[in-house]
Amino acid sequence: MALDVTALTAAEIAARVHDGRLSAADVARAHLARIADREPSVGAFQEHDPERVLAEAGAVDTRSDRFALPLAGVPVAIKDNIDVAGYPTRHGSVATSAEPARRDDDLVKRLRAAGAVVIGKTKMPELAIWGFTHSAFGVTCNPLDPALDPGGSSGGSAAAVAAGMAVLALGTDGGGSIRIPAAYCGLVGVKPGAGVVPLPGGAEQHWRGLTATGAMARTASDAALMLAVLRGGGEAGDDGVAYGGPARIALSLRHPSPVGRLHPDHRAAAVGAAARLRAGPNRATVTLADPPYSHTLVTQWTRRWHAGIADEFADLGLDERKVERRTATVVRKGRRVQRMRMPDPAAAAAWRGRFLDWLDAGGHDLLLSPAVAGPPLRAGALQNRRYLPTVLVSAARVPYTQAWNLAGLPAVVAPVTVRGAPVGVQLVGRPGDELKLLAAAASLEGRPVPATAGSPRPRWPPRIAAKPLSRNVVA
Repeated sequence: MALDVTALTAAEIAARVHDGRLSAADVARAHLARIADREPSVGAFQEHDPERVLAEAGAVDTRSDRFALPLAGVPVAIKDNIDVAGYPTRHGSVATSAEPARRDDDLVKRLRAAGAVVIGKTKMPELAIWGFTHSAFGVTCNPLDPALDPGGSSGGSAAAVAAGMAVLALGTDGGGSIRIPAAYCGLVGVKPGAGVVPLPGGAEQHWRGLTATGAMARTASDAALMLAVLRGGGEAGDDGVAYGGPARIALSLRHPSPVGRLHPDHRAAAVGAAARLRAGPNRATVTLADPPYSHTLVTQWTRRWHAGIADEFADLGLDERKVERRTATVVRKGRRVQRMRMPDPAAAAAWRGRFLDWLDAGGHDLLLSPAVAGPPLRAGALQNRRYLPTVLVSAARVPYTQAWNLAGLPAVVAPVTVRGAPVGVQLVGRPGDELKLLAAAASLEGRPVPATAGSPRPRWPPRIAAKPLSRNVVA
């Protein structure tokens, strides 16, 4: 049987390029063929140049240090809001310049230095604002079901990886933009803690401190490999992913938003993931416990989101008459925040401290929750909609992610399998816990869990392996 190169992990591709079983050009050609087959029905790419890809792969094959490159020959997709030399940076908007970028962003330079091959730039909603992916440039579809949206705003990146058109993807996350599409496309998505990975353009902050840069991959090990390169740590943290994971997990199904209800399959995913971790080699304990969410948490995030988008709009020199109506509304709201009272940095720091104190007081190592509240929208469902219906429909599906951008804490999404389909769960930890979260994700990815609807507050997760249960400890 012929080897399907597009099904290999990043680590497997690099190992084969190192020992000569594959060349970077072989890998590039296989993924270009996959793009030719899948891209017309998926629409993941904003910019894609096969000749450039083959030239870049050939350059990797001639490097004298290719035997030591952690990402040798690995195809990587880059989100449209990150500069790649020779490609325009459109930010998902027709209002931006179509001039090619003159140089690579430093993050892209790190990936190339590690041997990665940029396979193309991927689509996103205008200014990366929304948790779905369509814009004036077209609709992106979910490779798992082309009738559905892949999530956003890094939806094109997630779709490229899920369809086998790329192995890794670089994205940004200001309110779930990596984790939401990872959840909908059956991937592992990593939003690192504040300051762990540089922001695009070397910015000190983006969206008033909400945004982080992170990775999407099909496995936790590949996500760790990419994260090590992005943070400038050299070799991947395989030891970190192999680590048995935390022993004390808080399971919460509650979210801070008043909008939306948790779908039974997503409840089952979180509850079943808790049972999986409990039955794993580290024999974790899982306790039902809700974080100390405040009633102002959503407002705090939203004010920063509005003001941050207004900042970016001004920095890009955009014209309100040339963007989507809902984008213009977000910008106007952001300007209003700027004129009145700016978001207080102390409020975000207080929420971060309150959550970390809650972890310490409860003896918890991490928080486990659903990643999203329900299935994705129909592809293109919110095209040409105004601000308010877009916000309400979106918020009902994605209430679990924004709090951790506000706190600046690491969060990882990993898929479990419910009724034969991937459903994402979210893991949140303390500063510096990225590899610990990925270790837990590695023990969950793709594992089946029971499709039990249950109540909104189950007394314990369904058992996967025989082990006595306690009434004050969930599993």
